Amino acid sequence: MTEPTRTRNLDIYGHGELPWSRARDLLARDSASVDLTFFLTTVHPDGRPHTAGVGALWDSEALYFTSGPGTLKSRLLATNAACSVGVRLQGIDLTLEGSATRVADPATVAHLAAVYHANGWPVTADGDTFTAPYSAPSAGPPPWYVYRFDLRTAFGIATAEPHGATRWDFSE
Repeated sequence: MTEPTRTRNLDIYGHGELPWSRARDLLARDSASVDLTFFLTTVHPDGRPHTAGVGALWDSEALYFTSGPGTLKSRLLATNAACSVGVRLQGIDLTLEGSATRVADPATVAHLAAVYHANGWPVTADGDTFTAPYSAPSAGPPPWYVYRFDLRTAFGIATAEPHGATRWDFSE
């Protein structure tokens, strides 16, 4: 998934569609190096939502995040991969919808650990998990799983010029 397969202008004030590159480039530039809070929403079996902050990173055209195996979000993802992620980027509020799967490839986990480490979190890869001296309390104790978020739909609302609101679809 590099480019959306379809876009829809949601703006009611006459602004044009926002290009996906605006959101994507901000994710790539800021997710690892700027103090951004990403909010992951997962779903209970009875349909109730659960939202928690996660440390996320955009790398190689995908969003990754971490969570401890005992956390509610990880337990919910194990039974239902559907989820959404929200973040406020510079000049654009972004909501991403899709699913998340645990990354089992140690090479990918090691690569992501190196990216996080280069940007200030002293994390190391331990097979298919992360370990570090600290993380956010919402992540639970180490080791931490790494998840890949598979984007299906995104919504962007620009809070700075050029303004606009757009839906981007990435599914075939």
